[in-house]
Amino acid sequence: MQVDDTDRAILAVLRNDARISMTALAEAVHISRAGAHARVRKLVDSGVIMNFTVRTDPVRAGAHASAYVTLLIDQTGWQEVRARLGEIAEVEHIALVGGDFDVLLLVRAADNSHLRRVVLEDIQSIRCVRNTRTILIFEDFGGGQPPELTADR
Repeated sequence: MQVDDTDRAILAVLRNDARISMTALAEAVHISRAGAHARVRKLVDSGVIMNFTVRTDPVRAGAHASAYVTLLIDQTGWQEVRARLGEIAEVEHIALVGGDFDVLLLVRAADNSHLRRVVLEDIQSIRCVRNTRTILIFEDFGGGQPPELTADR
């Protein structure tokens, strides 16, 4: 499917608020309600939109410690590693990557003690994991968007 500028505008609006009404979406991207509905349906049917989800504030949801964790793994065991990581509730995102490490994780936990347990006991106990590095997140701006700046900042 070819994604045009209108489709990209629709996706941007939906990323910010997936619960927006079709009428409001149509107004936001300057097309008819029927056009907005047809385009969203086409984006869903083609797999461009995989699902509609909720973005949460991790701290308000009880995850006061967050980290990116990089893994070096035995290449032959990547499928097992992916499956085992998917069973760990605190692992929010898994990416198989190329470069200096093989896997990048986003891990959220109640506190640093909980985070340490997840990394040292849950993740490092996976058979094909050879090495981990943990990068603590001091402040999470969410969704890749910078925080709104105020006069106080």
